[in-house]
Amino acid sequence: MLKKIETSEQFAELVNNEKSFFLLKHSLTCPISQAAFNEYEKFSTENKVVDTYYLAVQDARPLSNEIAEKFQIKHESPQAILFANGEAKWNASHWKITNSSLENALKENA
Repeated sequence: MLKKIETSEQFAELVNNEKSFFLLKHSLTCPISQAAFNEYEKFSTENKVVDTYYLAVQDARPLSNEIAEKFQIKHESPQAILFANGEAKWNASHWKITNSSLENALKENA
């Protein structure tokens, strides 16, 4: 199940307490982002091994920027990031966010 986050505190709690999780930066106005969100949602429904979170860039721009800066990952939207043991292990953007790419990232990096 997808869970929405909006604050730095929520994100810090995930980084500190979750062994691994995915985060999707989602634009509410972009059709490419909606396609990626649909793939991410499918992955979330089918995969119970890892928790999945998202942020809406328009609602949480400071958090999106903070993540980009802290983990040295250029901001893109849509953008999926796999975090494991407090580090960003994998990321993809735009059309590269698919159910299969998320599954492969999890197998290779978690």
